Amino acid sequence: MTHAGPAVRLDMVTKAYGQARALDGVSWAFPRGGFTAVMGPSGSGKSTFLHCASGLDRPTSGTVWIGDTDLGRLREAELTRLRRERIGFVFQSFNLIPSMDVEENVALPLRLGGRAVDAGRVASVLGRVGLADRLRSRPNELSGGQQQRVALARALVTEPEVVFADEPTGALDPRTAREVLRLMREAVDRAGQTVVLVTHDPVAAAWADSVLFLDGGRIVDELRSPTVASVLARWDGVTA
Repeated sequence: MTHAGPAVRLDMVTKAYGQARALDGVSWAFPRGGFTAVMGPSGSGKSTFLHCASGLDRPTSGTVWIGDTDLGRLREAELTRLRRERIGFVFQSFNLIPSMDVEENVALPLRLGGRAVDAGRVASVLGRVGLADRLRSRPNELSGGQQQRVALARALVTEPEVVFADEPTGALDPRTAREVLRLMREAVDRAGQTVVLVTHDPVAAAWADSVLFLDGGRIVDELRSPTVASVLARWDGVTA
């Protein structure tokens, strides 16, 4: 199905914990088929931003849309189903099931969603991340980079409208991190995927089409067509 409009949209989203506002009136639209990085100093609201934008948490006020769906109008069961069917997640800690092999881990979102597991689709997405020959391996038999590639395949197997990646390279060495970021870039360029990457790493952010900078729970800057040097320069301005 082809959708018009942004993949994700936030309208005056605020998330408060008592008197403290982790997000303070954030509005933004993420274009379909785009790769956006989100950066900010510790405590800037990056994790809260990701949680609210992806439906993992509900904002105190404001509205979040995935496509044309207002998340605030969904009951918890409906929201769970939307996250399972229309959103992919990649986390720093991989979050693979140790007792399942690679194929089973990748197929898990399909099974949880009550969808038939298409072995061809699972094999295809594992081929895209270079693990077609590791279907029967368990996570403890894989390197950290291979585990993260399995996690990326799992996020992509449902053909979600958007993939949210939370510090996906934080536990990886630079070479392995570069490989994972290249695969995310390819998912955008070749498959038209939408990716939102939360990171503290300017090198990772430079793979994106644009970088948003958060500070004090607000978007304070945007950098288009980033390079490592331009991200570092803008980051110095945000954190000064």
